[in-house]
Amino acid sequence: MDGTTLQSSQQKNHSTLVEFILLGFSDVPNLQEFLFGLFLIIYLIILMGNSLIIIITRADPSLQTPMYFFLGNFSFLEMCYVSVTLPRLLTDLYRQDKIISFMACATQMYFFLVFGATECFILTAMAYDRYVAICNPLLYPLIMNNSLCIQLAAGCWISGVPVHIGFTYWIFSLPFCGSNQLNHFFCDIPPVLTLACGNTFMIEMLIYVIALLVVTIPFMLILGSYVKIISSILKLPSATGRAKAFSTCSSHLIVVGLFFGSGIITYLRPKSSHSAGVDKFLSLFYTVVTPMFNPMIYCLRNKDVMIALKKFLLRWFML
Repeated sequence: MDGTTLQSSQQKNHSTLVEFILLGFSDVPNLQEFLFGLFLIIYLIILMGNSLIIIITRADPSLQTPMYFFLGNFSFLEMCYVSVTLPRLLTDLYRQDKIISFMACATQMYFFLVFGATECFILTAMAYDRYVAICNPLLYPLIMNNSLCIQLAAGCWISGVPVHIGFTYWIFSLPFCGSNQLNHFFCDIPPVLTLACGNTFMIEMLIYVIALLVVTIPFMLILGSYVKIISSILKLPSATGRAKAFSTCSSHLIVVGLFFGSGIITYLRPKSSHSAGVDKFLSLFYTVVTPMFNPMIYCLRNKDVMIALKKFLLRWFML
């Protein structure tokens, strides 16, 4: 057998990998039951908290505005986003069966990336809504009309779909060799790439390009919007007006900082600086911790939502 045939045979063997093993938190075997209980509680909190936001923003007439339309979309997205990773993690912790098929891994990565991109775009749309509301209040009803809100939301949900179909297909078309153990709790890009054979330079460059388009540019647009928003707020003559304007923006800024901060650190670091422990910690932060705190941030820091929530709970308990 000549060298070309041997190389072709090896390439074929590398490409026929049928499953991965998600190591998850197997390095702490004594904490498996505790982690299962902890993540189950967190998952239920995320589902109930975001469901409550969706219900009250739909049910309360005072919240029928573009700001809360996007907040309802964001809450639904958060439930989809965590449902890509947490149910699988809970299953692995409960059954101790950490095998995931090649196709299931690719599917999980695809939906994780699509929902992650959608979150970046929706947070940007929410920043644009606040920008128009505070910087152009007289034109706000005309600009942020129902038609534009629906178009913006649809664009946020759809934009990441075609890009990540091709991107995920390219990653899983790489040859894989050696160990099939993923030192992570879900199929994220960095741990999957560590198992790929050969030169991954081109796909690493593509990751930076997509991260620039999906993460960095939206983040810069949000920052630019808030520079103008803060400048406009400081010009308001009334201290009460300034306080109210800041309160409607502060919760969004906190969420933006948590989500984009951890995402940028994860995906824009050089491959050589990645470590399994740091990657798992950062992934927990933007896949679990941030979605858990989002309902609390938007409820506790927003008087309109708190009033609507109290009215809803009072009406529910009176039934």
